[in-house]
Amino acid sequence: PCLTRLCSPIAEKTGKVLGEFCRCYKEQYGVALFNSVRYEIEGNGGPQAQLLHRKVPLEDHVIYSGNLFQYIEENKKWRNRFCVVPHNYGLVLYENKLAYERDLPPRVLVNSAGYKILTSVDQYLELVNSSLPGVTPKSGHSPILKCPTDFPLILWHPYARHYYFCVMTGKEQEKWRAVFQDCVRHCNNGISEDSKVEAPAFTDAVRMYRQSKEQYGTWDMLCGNETQVLSNLVMEELLPELRTTIGPRLKGKAQERQRTWIQISDAVYRMVYEQTKAQYDAAMAKCEQERPQMESTIRTDMDQIITSKEHLASKIRAFVLPKAEVCVRNHVQPYISSILEALMTPTSQGFAEVREVFFKEVTDMNMNIVNEGGLEKLVEYMEKLSHLAFHPVKMQSCYEKMDQLKLEGLQQRFDVSSTSVFKQRAQIHMRQQMDDAVYTFETLLHQELGKLQGKDDLCKSIQRILERVLKKYDYDSSTVRKKFFREALLQITIPFLLKKLAPTCKGELAKFQELIFEDFASFILVENTYEEVVLQSVMKDIMQAVKEAAVQRKHNLYRDSMVMHNSDPNLHLLGEGIPIDWGEEYSGQPEAEPAADKRRRAKQVVSVIQDDEGVLPYKVDAEALLQPGSPELREPEEPDPGVLPSSPDGVEEIREALAKESLGDADDPSGARMPQAVPASPLPRADVPSEARVLHAAPASPTPGAETPSPSAGMACHQSSDKETGEEVAPPGGECSPPQPADTTESGEGVQTEF
Repeated sequence: PCLTRLCSPIAEKTGKVLGEFCRCYKEQYGVALFNSVRYEIEGNGGPQAQLLHRKVPLEDHVIYSGNLFQYIEENKKWRNRFCVVPHNYGLVLYENKLAYERDLPPRVLVNSAGYKILTSVDQYLELVNSSLPGVTPKSGHSPILKCPTDFPLILWHPYARHYYFCVMTGKEQEKWRAVFQDCVRHCNNGISEDSKVEAPAFTDAVRMYRQSKEQYGTWDMLCGNETQVLSNLVMEELLPELRTTIGPRLKGKAQERQRTWIQISDAVYRMVYEQTKAQYDAAMAKCEQERPQMESTIRTDMDQIITSKEHLASKIRAFVLPKAEVCVRNHVQPYISSILEALMTPTSQGFAEVREVFFKEVTDMNMNIVNEGGLEKLVEYMEKLSHLAFHPVKMQSCYEKMDQLKLEGLQQRFDVSSTSVFKQRAQIHMRQQMDDAVYTFETLLHQELGKLQGKDDLCKSIQRILERVLKKYDYDSSTVRKKFFREALLQITIPFLLKKLAPTCKGELAKFQELIFEDFASFILVENTYEEVVLQSVMKDIMQAVKEAAVQRKHNLYRDSMVMHNSDPNLHLLGEGIPIDWGEEYSGQPEAEPAADKRRRAKQVVSVIQDDEGVLPYKVDAEALLQPGSPELREPEEPDPGVLPSSPDGVEEIREALAKESLGDADDPSGARMPQAVPASPLPRADVPSEARVLHAAPASPTPGAETPSPSAGMACHQSSDKETGEEVAPPGGECSPPQPADTTESGEGVQTEF
């Protein structure tokens, strides 16, 4: 009831924040459009990549699928669920495997952007206790969550609903954790970098809005698609007010108040999300409508706009640069080498591990071909190798290297709230470089196959191609890492400088507005030009630090003057061809299999944990779920004596089932089945090298979709769209049914769709 009374104030506050943001977005849209057109005309490309880039890496593949237990908050019971992670990294939960194979609607869709993956109930309770100050259960009282096994997997979000899972063994937990972390990593990076206007306009607008509120530095919740990021922006301001207003009114024991608060936060987040989506879509549509006229003006008056901007920059530079240089000399320059070294060590170790994993996989494949022989074995191994970069478990040893990243005292000095933004960005680069290496290898090998005579020729060719690809990888890896180091240094130092200079410089910027012609005011902003000048004040030192590291061959970095001549001039033409499907091309099966069979046997990236027919400690009444009248979406509350026993509901019952299972000769219960990449706002882009663009931010997460449903409490969510998340969460053939209101229970009909 108290939330109902607050609906109007919540909508009013949300509208106010979004109104200010949309004003910033409109301003930044014109600047981003100008920068995009200017780049298109002038060009400023860096070194050409030696490796090929795959355009559609995971089409028609599933990352992982398997069984786990999920805690259902509505009836406080644990249920068995069949979880599928499709190529877009959404988490799709089905009633059971049979429901998935019969293409029934999923129970839950989860876009994991902004979530943390926790493997300890104590970790979770610590976060929950801090979310509502003053409400902590007394010692000896039952905690908010009990787990029936020692291997929980909890998805925690500062605003949205939490998800509770558990598995049977530590091995399963580690595999699921790696999969979930990959989902978070991918969904966090939800703003497409292929968009040369909308993406920079959006991230710059977020940065400008936060700086107007005196919030500088990295932001952990700049993650997900645009609507999710804006919802986080609103909640960042709204939640403290709600906590003050609603917190004292919550009744009951500490655990109940905590549970109620989590539900309220989720309901508000959904309301905010729905309003945000509508308002942001309207603002974006208006900018798109005005784009043709703006672009025509830019192309017609490009020279005059550039001249006007350079004149403005010279005036601002004369005013700001002396102060900025003193600030850089005293507060930034002494720490650049320390920051760089802290970044280089774990990052370079991670990229070295990528190289090692790739080398080992290809070498093992080659040895197995020698021992087992035949093109069939090659096809089998190449199908697995082709998706190595998207194998969360095999890539985990690479990603884990970034856990060593520590900025120590530098983090407080430069107001870096978390190193997760850098960890996740480096991990995304690692995955991309691995896939580029694999794709280049399989393209070259595919080209050679028709010329080879016998097994010996094949093995020699594989070894020769491997060596060529590793040389290309070393070059591209060096280029990618140097760019990453420059971007990271900028992201750490520029917000610090802007904050330091704000008291003496920001108030004086208004006087420069008169230097901009009215016709060009949509493409030149004083604030952006000022930030470019500040960036230039530190860019020279950053470039020099990275250059010196390369000259010293630290961490296998190449010098900028080192240019690798393309020994494969036609290689990039090969990369433009039809994607290679090893199984289809060499399997000798001309007939296409039915869609249902294709879905059931969808290729998966990760191998099985155990036998696919392994069962959980109890059986699910599958047949009862498939009766007419949509009962497949209901769970009988009372067991029917005429059907299979239903799953145990309570913690004690599950523990008893587990104990019985461990004493018997039953199959391993996992049933898991796995056969088989944001940027904190970039700084101004014009007149500076491409490296001088700050990383897209990623949210805090221990390591490193689908259209996120309509989040309003009590509102139905619509089907996911590519426009919002770039991908569908539901697996091929699955449609997202309208979601339930916030109070949907497990026994109710419908699909409960989540962020």
